[in-house]
Amino acid sequence: MVHVVVTVLAAAWVAFSAYAVLSRAAWVVGPLASYGVPRSWWPWLGAAKAAGAAGLLVGLFVPPIGTLAGVGLVLYFAGAVVTVLRARSYATVAYPLLYLGPVVAALVLGSAA
Repeated sequence: MVHVVVTVLAAAWVAFSAYAVLSRAAWVVGPLASYGVPRSWWPWLGAAKAAGAAGLLVGLFVPPIGTLAGVGLVLYFAGAVVTVLRARSYATVAYPLLYLGPVVAALVLGSAA
């Protein structure tokens, strides 16, 4: 039961992040631009997050899909951490970690179930 709740919350949190990128929320795209992420990548980044969020939910019924989605999101957010650190924006490195944490928790709980 805990695994289901954590997975649904993680998927909702990542979906919110996808929506923020795809809707070009200023508080998201401003930092992306300052990190040097090309504008042409933004729709693809949002789509990757949306697909990952959907995959987490599908994984509740087809566990291998959830595992693959979780691993993909871990790689995505680890890359986001690297991007932020390369841009030397140390004050904002917590943001991708806030998304990475719930995904890791969902993966760990899913593997224990």
